[in-house]
Amino acid sequence: MKVPVSTYRVQVRPGFGFAEITDLADYLAELGISHVYLSPVLHPAPGSEHGYDVVDHDRINTEIGGREGFDRMAAALGARGLSVVVDVVPNHMAVPTPVRLNHALWSVLRDGPDSPYARWFDVDWSAANHAVLMPVLADRIGAVVAAGGIRLDRDGTEPVLRYGNHEFPVRAGTENAPLPELLDRQWYRLAWWRVADDELNYRRFFDIDTLAGLRVEDPEVFDATHRLLLGLVAQGSVTGLRIDHPDGLADPRGYLDRLAAATGGTWVVVEKILEAEEQLPQDWACAGTTGYDSLRRLTGLFVDPAGAAPLGSLLAEVGGGVEGFAEIVDAAKRNVIKSALYTEVHRLTELVVRICRADLALRDHTRRQLRDCLVELLVAFDRYRAYVVPDEPAPPESVRTVEAAAERARERLPAEAHDSLALVVDLVLGRAVGSVPPTPEQAADRRRLVVRFQQTCGPVMAKGVEDTAFYRYHRLLALNEVGGDPAHFGVTPEGFHAHATNLSRSWPATMTTLSTHDTKRSEDVRARLAALGELASEWADAVRGWTEAAARHRSGDGRPDPPTAYLIWQTIVGVWDGGPLPPERLREFLAKAAREAKVHTSWTDPDLDYDAAVASYASAVLADAELMDSLGQWCRRLEGPARVAVLGQKLLQLTMPGVPDVYQGCESVCLTLVDPDNRRDIDTAGLRRRLAQLDSGTGPADLAEEKLLVTSRALRLRRDHPDWFTGAGSGYAPVATTTGNAVAFARGPVTGSGEATRARAVTVVTRLPLALQRHGGWGEHILTLADGTWRDVLTDRQVPGGNLRLADLLDRLPVALLEAVD
Repeated sequence: MKVPVSTYRVQVRPGFGFAEITDLADYLAELGISHVYLSPVLHPAPGSEHGYDVVDHDRINTEIGGREGFDRMAAALGARGLSVVVDVVPNHMAVPTPVRLNHALWSVLRDGPDSPYARWFDVDWSAANHAVLMPVLADRIGAVVAAGGIRLDRDGTEPVLRYGNHEFPVRAGTENAPLPELLDRQWYRLAWWRVADDELNYRRFFDIDTLAGLRVEDPEVFDATHRLLLGLVAQGSVTGLRIDHPDGLADPRGYLDRLAAATGGTWVVVEKILEAEEQLPQDWACAGTTGYDSLRRLTGLFVDPAGAAPLGSLLAEVGGGVEGFAEIVDAAKRNVIKSALYTEVHRLTELVVRICRADLALRDHTRRQLRDCLVELLVAFDRYRAYVVPDEPAPPESVRTVEAAAERARERLPAEAHDSLALVVDLVLGRAVGSVPPTPEQAADRRRLVVRFQQTCGPVMAKGVEDTAFYRYHRLLALNEVGGDPAHFGVTPEGFHAHATNLSRSWPATMTTLSTHDTKRSEDVRARLAALGELASEWADAVRGWTEAAARHRSGDGRPDPPTAYLIWQTIVGVWDGGPLPPERLREFLAKAAREAKVHTSWTDPDLDYDAAVASYASAVLADAELMDSLGQWCRRLEGPARVAVLGQKLLQLTMPGVPDVYQGCESVCLTLVDPDNRRDIDTAGLRRRLAQLDSGTGPADLAEEKLLVTSRALRLRRDHPDWFTGAGSGYAPVATTTGNAVAFARGPVTGSGEATRARAVTVVTRLPLALQRHGGWGEHILTLADGTWRDVLTDRQVPGGNLRLADLLDRLPVALLEAVD
């Protein structure tokens, strides 16, 4: 396996495709990058801005350059020593408009179970009268038909049913039937869009009806959907793969085994969110995750735990209560189970009921009890998946995970349901239950339940926690990140070292990240907000003053509510860039945040008056010169600690164990919010110019250039000495300091420990600078280096080994990257 030294994530889309990436080759090579990491490149639905809605696995996206453009780009990158990593979407493909664009799905809708593509999709043919539910209508079908909204069109190469921009195939032999009968005789059922959450009978990506789940566990489906990508790997045009959402697959381990065999073991990382201290299964054939586990520790290291209590009190004050994050998560999961994911839980329930009815010993567990047990187990589940494979003994960690969730669920269930819960636990763990051996059909149901339960845990976590609870709980938004835990306030140096040591030993080629296309806020927004932990009391006073001063901008009925106002203050401060963000960016973010929270408005049931009131308030606040002046003064006060966090977490990410990914534009200061804000064009010309100035010897003029300096010098050191960071001889060891306000570690062939540690590179960063200042600064605090001479690659000056005063080392920048001088 050839491990990348570093990656640079680029969001390809119409208007920024392969030609534009080709133009970046010189810049990325100068920056020190080894691999360009592309968002999905297979052909998506027309106009796709992200590429995760694939419609054709045999073509490269023509809207970004097609196969010829890809080949030219790969050749240009290769000429500069750069390779390509590609994002792979194995779990689903698009249900586009028109459906004809997805030839596989079109065939299934036309020919039903007899289609050669019927095995591609997870369709429950026993539901909806053996028809695939197509929830595309704006009203109930009776009203649509009565209004003439659906018509048969015979003018093309084949007859189709048309509804607005939608078109659907006609089943052979049904064309001459009257319209109502014609609709009833198709292999699909046209329905009102609101029917989907109750009756959808194909597996989808989370709650998105337009992304249909694929059965990639079928070797035929795997081969067909990976043929083009595997060909690119075989010819050397692609040398690494990022696997999107492996938790949605029926058998992630089996998929990765098949992928490793097909690629000869190329470098593969998985977009896997690990909760708390959860570990990636050791039997997965991959290099590790895409880095959310490291992101949580990196940002947390710059959050002062002392801020937890005052910020919690402020949240209770502005939020009108003291509800904790756990309670919010519980309510949010129940909300999505009752609404967006009702059909998924309903299908699980029907499967368990069918299993019980087939065995006399299990028959008296009632439908209601079984459903209640499933709901409580899903709510209590604290991670995305338990790694249980049908017909294999459940791993001990999986058993512990499920049984721990069951213990929590038991507390919410009446005593008479406890036996049913025990049965459900046995079934989802694949244990043998009942009085007689199951028939082959019954055994298939039991295997299906094991898989379906795990495929449902992920959507409940994602929609309940990340896409709902994170938008309701605003104690400190720096912690409300993918893979994060807002209830856990701060990470200690010891905790960070433990994580990094584990990566070095178990997953040395994993990816590390600070920003992705999915992060709620960019790394630099989080860094600014993390600094609030050191100013919690002063921040609380400021928020009270702003809230009171902005009361005149609220609507007559008091909208927006105080929690939303608090979200606004944190957002303005987090994205402050010499002034407030443009009103349209704030309004767009708040519209998404409010609808994701699902408290006053939502995507499916929008309250347009509330949405308008929030937008009006946001615009009025930004236009209030007195308020913005006060916010500006506060943000200037935040600049010092924010600078420490911006540079510190970046240098740690670039030099800790793993392969660091730099998200587009984040080599310099990048202040963006959740997508689509984080897909905005980046100033590549400005970045080129600033890098050239730094290389000419001109010192950094501002924080943006300081971050670019740190990023480029760290990446170049990795490029020049890959064996120190990713090779078999790379190691990791904490380096002793006399204060917890400095975190340091050694990389390269590491020998010895403590004061005797010897290595080739040492990273040093400052943390919690205001606490340090309150205690008198660095004073005589020291860092203990191995004897010899070292060079700080950031300032290009030499420093002696031994006991080195931190005040001397960090007098120019709050970070240092030391290289041993031979």
